[in-house]
Formats: sequence, structure tokens, C-alpha cells
Amino acid sequence: MTVQAESSGIRLDVFLSQALENMTRSAAQKLLEAGAVTLAGTPLRKQDKTVAGASYEVILPEVRETAIEPRDLPLEVVWEDADVLVINKPKGVVVHPAPGHWDDTLVNALMFHCRDSLSGINGELRPGIVHRIDKDTSGLLIVAKNDFAHQALAAQLQDHSLSRTYEAIVKGGFREDAGTVDAPIGRHPVDRKKMAVTEKNSRPAVTHWRVMERLGQYTLVECRLETGRTHQIRVHMAHIHHPILGDTVYGSPKPELGQSSQCLHARTLTFRHPRTGEPVTVTCSRPTGFEAVLEKLRLICKKAP
Repeated sequence: MTVQAESSGIRLDVFLSQALENMTRSAAQKLLEAGAVTLAGTPLRKQDKTVAGASYEVILPEVRETAIEPRDLPLEVVWEDADVLVINKPKGVVVHPAPGHWDDTLVNALMFHCRDSLSGINGELRPGIVHRIDKDTSGLLIVAKNDFAHQALAAQLQDHSLSRTYEAIVKGGFREDAGTVDAPIGRHPVDRKKMAVTEKNSRPAVTHWRVMERLGQYTLVECRLETGRTHQIRVHMAHIHHPILGDTVYGSPKPELGQSSQCLHARTLTFRHPRTGEPVTVTCSRPTGFEAVLEKLRLICKKAP
């Protein structure tokens, strides 16, 4: 690939995502990290800038048939057409196969539901997942049913026009009614399984929050993601000393009110349809367990002197 004058001086991962068909920026970064992009035989980094006239060699992975088996598992479809599928993921369901969960994941269910209609972006055929949510987070997840839709939705994630709104029960009360956490997130410097607010090897992260209901020692808040870092809401709320109820990783190590996993629900998704450009907003109700915790807290507040 030879860089033209109008593409000079931009980050290499951005250049690749713009120049290569069906290439997301995250996929371009993975290629660079794997040493698959070179200049005169020298591997390049994602932060390197393009130079007019330079010729880069890019080795693209072959699209391969995935070994994931389709499974007829429960799948709550909230919205669907020929390009996009939005599902309501239950708490406790793993998105991608991993050790201990090879055939009972959301992807297994999607492959059964969609058959051959899932995108093959990033060198893997038919997983279709545009973004992820944690195993113990419930709520809306958007899925691309073809590469065209995946590319368009991934671009909306990059420019923040794909809006994701969550609801969470967090510890403590707030003086303010709303606020913003603007703090970079990266891998925890000691515990590599966790994320943390850190300046080292981190990426910008912004979460907007607002109080929905004050519940004594707890608060129901709405959190809108401007960026989408791993565990972002959980890390940011813990960072401002309001960890999510039940989050034993970033909050209290012991279960509170009987909750051993976070009370966090992806409530609303808003995006532009990849083919028509029309705005689409999808909402799902809170799960039964989440509502039960809210009712318990409301009852406690009524009984409090």
C-alpha cells in the first residue's frame, strides 16, 4: 500500500482502517501489534505516522471457518432486520466461547439463530459481535448480520454516535444530580485480570452519569458511555467511590444484600441504521432480579426512621 499525499501524517492504524475494506481500527491495531505491517521489512507501530510516498506491506489474515458450534439456546431478540440484530443478554451468559464455556455462549446461540447471516469482520467468520458486555451484566447487545453492517456500526462506535445507556445500583449517595467521569483506563498495574484508572498504557475513557433514584445508602444511576473500555462503568464508578452493588471485583469483596455480581443493566441502544441512515433506538426492561433489589431497597428506605 502506497500512501498518497492527502493521507500523509495520520496514525497508521487510522490509515489502515480507512484504506482497507472491512477493516476496523481495532483490527488494524491487532495487525500492527502482530508485526503484520512493515516498511522496508521493519515492523511498524500503531502510533507511527504515515509518510507520503511510503509503501507498506500488509499481511492480512485469511477468513476462516470458526469451530464454534451452533446451539439452540434461549435468545431474546428485541429488534431485527436483514442487517442488524439486537438481543437482550441475560445476566450470567458469556458472550464468546472461552475455557469453561465452549458451547453455551451467546455466540453459539447467535450462530443457530442467524445461520449463515453473521459478519466475518476481523478474520473470523460469522461471530457478528460489534461490542461486548460482561458476563454478569445484563441488557442490550448489537450484532451485525453482514460485513457491511459491521463496518458501519464499528465506525459509529469510533465516532461515539452509537449511544449506549446503562442503569446501575451503586453504593452511597450523591450531592450532585449528574456528572462526568473523564479518567483514562488501562490494565491494572498489579492484578492483570483487572482494569484501573491509570495514566500508564491507558486509553481515554468518559462516562456520563445522572441520579435516577436515591435509595438511602444506595443510588440508582443512569450511565451513558462516551467511550467503550473494558469494565468502564464498573471502574469509573469505583474510582469516584460509588462502586456498583454486587461488584466483588471493584467494590466490596463480600456480597452485599445477597448480590454476588454487579447490578448493571444495558438499558438503551441508539444507532444509525447502517443501510438507511435512519436513527434507531432500542430499549429493554430491567431484569426481574434487578427490580427485586430495587424493591428491597425501597422497602428499607420506607422503614428507616
